[in-house]
Amino acid sequence: MRFFRQYPVIVFTAIVLAGVLTLHALDKNSVGRWIATAYVGAFVVWTLIGMVRDVLRGHVGLDILAVVAMVATLAVGEYLAALIIVLMLSGGEALEDFAGRRAKRDLSALLDRSPRIAHVLTRPHVSDSDEVQEIAVDDVSIGDTLLVRPAEIVPVDGILLTESGTFDESSLTGESMPVTLDAGGEVLSGAINGARAVRIQAVRTSADSQYQQIVALVHAAEESHAPVVRLADRFAIPFTAVALVIAGTAWAISGDSTRFAEVLVLATPCPLLIAAPVAFLGGLSRAAKTGVIMKGGAVIEQLARVRSAAFDKTGTLTQGRPNLVDVRPVAGVDADELLMLAASAEQYSSHVLAEGIRRAATERRLILRASDDASEVATNGVVAVIDSRTVVVGKPAFVTSLAPDTVRATLGIGEAAAYVAIDGRFGGVLVLADAPRLEAAGVTSWLRANGVGRLTMLTGDARSTAESIGHAVGIDDVHAELLPSEKVQLAAELHPRPMMMVGDGVNDAPVLAAADIGVAMGARGATAAGDAADVVILVDSLAKVVDAVSIGRHTLRVALTAIWIGIGLSVGLMVVAMTGFIPAVAGALIQEVVDLATILYALRALGGPPTGLVTTDRKLAGVVGNRARH
Repeated sequence: MRFFRQYPVIVFTAIVLAGVLTLHALDKNSVGRWIATAYVGAFVVWTLIGMVRDVLRGHVGLDILAVVAMVATLAVGEYLAALIIVLMLSGGEALEDFAGRRAKRDLSALLDRSPRIAHVLTRPHVSDSDEVQEIAVDDVSIGDTLLVRPAEIVPVDGILLTESGTFDESSLTGESMPVTLDAGGEVLSGAINGARAVRIQAVRTSADSQYQQIVALVHAAEESHAPVVRLADRFAIPFTAVALVIAGTAWAISGDSTRFAEVLVLATPCPLLIAAPVAFLGGLSRAAKTGVIMKGGAVIEQLARVRSAAFDKTGTLTQGRPNLVDVRPVAGVDADELLMLAASAEQYSSHVLAEGIRRAATERRLILRASDDASEVATNGVVAVIDSRTVVVGKPAFVTSLAPDTVRATLGIGEAAAYVAIDGRFGGVLVLADAPRLEAAGVTSWLRANGVGRLTMLTGDARSTAESIGHAVGIDDVHAELLPSEKVQLAAELHPRPMMMVGDGVNDAPVLAAADIGVAMGARGATAAGDAADVVILVDSLAKVVDAVSIGRHTLRVALTAIWIGIGLSVGLMVVAMTGFIPAVAGALIQEVVDLATILYALRALGGPPTGLVTTDRKLAGVVGNRARH
């Protein structure tokens, strides 16, 4: 009954076909012919109505071939072949659903595992009498204390309150080994708790948590079908024209109208309509399994053809966790006082360097002061009044505009500087080191060796720092000290196209949205960047960029090959049918085998060859070290 409700046309067609075959066996061909003609005619009218709707929406598809084939077979009395064509077309929907479910199983697995219930401790400080209340995940508030039982899914992002805990984060990061966290560590929603119950404190609501953002991205990927339609449409008109020419030629040469129908039954468009969507779903699913979420088939197609790439520096080509390595105050300013004032001001900044400065001040047991008047100038720095003193921390150009005596610092490879001004005078420099990612040099080498002809760095950081990191990872075209608008402008001018931009953080969102393919390093939860990007990498590894490009190329190759297999077999069989060697009924059945072959081939997108990127830390460290020394 469920199959009947889901595919009523298949069931009715099978019943009509069985009835017509029975009447044929009872030598009541005329009755069977009228029943078949009426049923197929109704199906043709229904198909034509759908075609008209598609044309009004600006889409001209391949259904015209199927309609002509059904009308032709009825016209020449091949009503059994007409019924088989109807069964084949309606059965193609079931085949597509089956293959689609197989292709997107990893995407569906993410959705099926989405946490729905949370256990809230209503008396979290009374350990002997904890009271647990089950509520919907959407009702969890920031600050709630939650109990996560053994083998349960963590419902929202939180801070671990228990002394330690072990979590399986494979569905989030692709990392197969469990991760052990100590108290104070961040636990991501979607992770599976280990063998002991733990307590966490919610730090984000359900909608803002890591797993729910992944689920939203998966929904967006599932709902994007436009590129698949476009890929099939490229072949629609030429294939239709070739099929009609072959069928018309067969009729003209033989003088037999039946030959026209016999050729067209082998030209039904199921390989084009089904193979491409199945391949693209397989590619999306394979990417999700490796920790890369792509927002639809258009992204796969663009990734497959990418010819230039641009990278942000901090958090993309580098580790994104800079540590303070030097405090350089000017004469008359105490080093600890400089660090304390800068860290106090950086409490009001979201920049990645601010976190390193605050962490260093805390480690030195400096007491940070609050400010009643603080503001951050996006991508430039922060201004705050601390103990009646105006403190400015930020880029050299920004600080120089407020303190003209600012002096630029000399920096080493991987170092960045935060300049500090106090009451309008230059106070000193805080030097932080953010080393290149071990895999960065390998990624740039792979891209360059695989057809990505131009590699560029677009960063807001100081030129000396940017150039040293670029040299270390193999990027010579470096654009530094850029504002977000300048990044967008340079990205628009970058050639050849398509162009891929890789970045993380809120300030990268505009350029990610403007690029042909925006790739966000979303492992740290950069929501704005993830929303703007076409590809979100859930694992904190730049190597996944190579995986994304490799999967895109393999998927497009499989989709196009499946289409050409279908077209090649169909054209070859049509040529054979021109001789009259393949009757209409046999041709309709043979075409079903062609459909099945193309669909099975399209499922190859679920697998694929390895990327070939060397990912062992020792080898990558050697590559980076060699580049740095030269």
